[in-house]
Amino acid sequence: MKTWLHSWRAAIRIARRDAWRSKGRSALVLAMIALPILGVSALDLTYRSSELSPAERVERSIGAADARFRDATVGGVPIFQDPAGEGSTPVKDYKDEPWPSGSTDVTKAIPAGSTVLTDRTGSAKLTTTHGLLMTEVRELKASDPIARGIMSLLDGRYPEKDDEVMATSHFLESSGLSVGSTLSARNFDRPYRIVGSYELPDSLDADQVNALPGAFLAPYGKAVEKAGVPAPQDSVSYLVRHPGGFTWNTVKEINTKGVTVVSRAVLLDPPAKSEVPLYQKEGFGGYESSPAADAAELASLATVVGLAMLEICLLAGPAFAVGARRSRRQLGLVGANGGARSHVRAIVLSGGLVIGIAAAVTGIVLALILTLVLQPVLEDTMGQRFGAFDIRPLELLGIALLAVLTGLLAAIVPAFTASRQTVLSSLTGRRGIRRSSRVLPVIGLVALLLGGAVALFGSMVSRQVALVAAGSALAELGVVAMTPALVGLFGRTGRWLPLSPRLALRDAVRNRGRTAPAVAAVLAAVAGTVAVSTYMTSSEAQKRAEYEATLPYGVAAAFVQEEGGRDVPAVREAVQRNFPVDVRADVERVSVGKPGCPPWGGDASCGRYEVVVPPANECPLNAAVPGGGDPSEKYTPEQRRKMLTDDWRCKESASGGMWVSDGGLIVGDAKLLQVLGLDDPATVKALADGKIVAFNRALVDGKGTVGIKQITDIAAADKASELGRPAPGKVSSVPAYLVPGDQKSYGVQALMTPATAKAAGLSTVPMGVYASTDRLPDGEQRQKLDSDLAKLGSDVELHLEEGFVNEYGIVLLSLAIFAGLVTIGAAGIATGLAQADAEADLKTLAAVGAPPRVRRTLSGFQCGVVAAMGVVLGSAAGLLPAIGLRLTEQRDELRYYEQSIAEGWTADLTPPDVPIVVPWETLAGLLVAVPLGAALLAALVTRSRGALARRAAT
Repeated sequence: MKTWLHSWRAAIRIARRDAWRSKGRSALVLAMIALPILGVSALDLTYRSSELSPAERVERSIGAADARFRDATVGGVPIFQDPAGEGSTPVKDYKDEPWPSGSTDVTKAIPAGSTVLTDRTGSAKLTTTHGLLMTEVRELKASDPIARGIMSLLDGRYPEKDDEVMATSHFLESSGLSVGSTLSARNFDRPYRIVGSYELPDSLDADQVNALPGAFLAPYGKAVEKAGVPAPQDSVSYLVRHPGGFTWNTVKEINTKGVTVVSRAVLLDPPAKSEVPLYQKEGFGGYESSPAADAAELASLATVVGLAMLEICLLAGPAFAVGARRSRRQLGLVGANGGARSHVRAIVLSGGLVIGIAAAVTGIVLALILTLVLQPVLEDTMGQRFGAFDIRPLELLGIALLAVLTGLLAAIVPAFTASRQTVLSSLTGRRGIRRSSRVLPVIGLVALLLGGAVALFGSMVSRQVALVAAGSALAELGVVAMTPALVGLFGRTGRWLPLSPRLALRDAVRNRGRTAPAVAAVLAAVAGTVAVSTYMTSSEAQKRAEYEATLPYGVAAAFVQEEGGRDVPAVREAVQRNFPVDVRADVERVSVGKPGCPPWGGDASCGRYEVVVPPANECPLNAAVPGGGDPSEKYTPEQRRKMLTDDWRCKESASGGMWVSDGGLIVGDAKLLQVLGLDDPATVKALADGKIVAFNRALVDGKGTVGIKQITDIAAADKASELGRPAPGKVSSVPAYLVPGDQKSYGVQALMTPATAKAAGLSTVPMGVYASTDRLPDGEQRQKLDSDLAKLGSDVELHLEEGFVNEYGIVLLSLAIFAGLVTIGAAGIATGLAQADAEADLKTLAAVGAPPRVRRTLSGFQCGVVAAMGVVLGSAAGLLPAIGLRLTEQRDELRYYEQSIAEGWTADLTPPDVPIVVPWETLAGLLVAVPLGAALLAALVTRSRGALARRAAT
């Protein structure tokens, strides 16, 4: 034991000395290992620091209160809730009954003797230096000790008067305001002075303004209603402090009154799942990952880590091999003085151990420093403040051990290779005849065939993506194992090459221990890039074939549904001003109730409308059934399929498309027909004659009219819908013109002019604009329009039809660049090591009169040869997983298609098309540009002349 310890101690000292002498090579290997360690350590520190403790979560949620009470909005019926107070459901099952709704008086559930702080939240369009900004308004007395921890005051002070507010730092940045500025809201002229800025630790990017209770939302709601716009809805909760707090039993008792409770005591000491009634109900058992899912997650993580370690070992291994070769005389002296082969292996392995320890220390220390320095940046990116800076020593120790293991694995092959050399060959510097292993290529071939079979089985038989991935990974490892033999096959092409490339190829083949790992590293990176590129290119081709335009090419549409279209004129002018508009068509929508009512929702003074589908025109598969239920269940698959095929009422209409309004009803003029390309003379004449133009045959009844129902009693309509009955309301019948044929109308089901709507007793409000363009707007024009629309503070729905857009282009380019960098890096490492290893040969060439350019061209070809071999092998290996995944998707879509045909849910007899497309542009760049670029770069950075020296006697 003592002898073993002393031998390793001496080996480590020798390895440390060698690492210090070869600073460049040591720094290169250290950087390759330390950079991933740095990233993983920084990720661990960031994740753990952002993971809040229960006490920190409670403080940010309810401050110093004991609980937060909130209405469950189920009409006060008893409920079950989860311990966190985030989910709840009524105790009673309402399967065949209307779901309970409505508010309850939460204050009656608060125990007597409690201290209560109201927390009310609403929204308003506030004035800024740029225009208007939709902002959350929170009425909470932030200076109260109960609210301590919910908001963090950054500057100024808390509001003390009703005309004072404070705002989040993000709102001040977005609005251009500052502490001391004044703000107001649309339809509300009362000014408020900003007296402080704060942040929400859990939501740093929130636009929020804080006021005292009752100082803003109530008077703002009255002013808005006076302007004819429904008051915005708000939500209220209550922060409660009570002696003794609220135990889980107390929370369950309060739940009987329809109130949810977020309790400090429960969050800090949650009950067992068996004590939570909510988890006992069907469908509310809580999510628990299965052992199989955990195993799959661990397997995926292990695969990613293993592949990363393999890539590092392949890149770093040659460096240790060259180090061992340069130290062969020293290693020979060890053997000459009685050292065993184990001592030689220990010295080379100690090099990996020393570099691994140095990389672990360097990576972890840099991660600690960078995480501390960049903490504000990380917090802003994540949108929340860290809790305590959490350092987990055991996790960092595990990451450090991973670095040490990587260093040892990178040095293990050079160690065994060095230990096999005889003492005489080590002392004389002779390399002898080295034969490559015959077992490794056979193992690689078996792994390649087995992996390919597993991947094909997963894609063609079992349809499991995991099998495809596992088989592809095994096949890639097989190709890596076959790399030395494949490098030898490449060497047979050298007879047809000129001098410099022939020398480069011969050197690569003769030194496979140095060349094969670099080629394998390039192979792994390129294979991953080709696999992802092939899959994404194939998916893009499928999406392009399936793409359906929502508007005619080059047409823009912008809609505003809120506040009765108050901002619609400004939106129309912004589109006209910033886009190259050819024809502009202003459109309106039907409105029921006050002019400021939204299309759906609102208060009791607001209603909605429906475009009536006559019962005779309704598809039996969609017809409402009294009492509810699925009307299609009473038909057989053959009957359903026959309806979808033969019954015009059930066929898909070309009038479908982008949703524009309820029933697809638009109020406009003939310009809209011109923009949509539907302006045939008969349609234009019918519209001018006061008829409603219908693009959907199902909307026109037997009398040639279209019915539009105005619903004013929303509660009665909702109840009728639950019972499967028509909603009560007044129906206006408008003479209709059915456009012949099944024309593409891009979601517009029916169109009538404002005069026709007025004659039918229908009220309208502005909704938006359609605009055809002379050419597609460029990026600058789009940015200007987005800026103008943002200043309005409205929710603008903007659509611009520009055809199919490839969303993967930047990803494919990034992957190609990544693979190119790895290729150039690996080839450059191999070239540098080759030059260091063959320095004596280069000096001999110079001594016998070789031109200076030979040194430069030889270096370039050495780099290009490694890059070319790796790229060729990687491109071939990367196609297998992509093809396997696409075949799996094809079988899934085909199975779903066959099921739909069998059950009668589709009339389309065309099988799904899942194409497999090879990314030829990416492959061309990898196969041609990357090796050529690597060769040129190596030639440029290599000196033409080296220092002449007399060769040492051997």
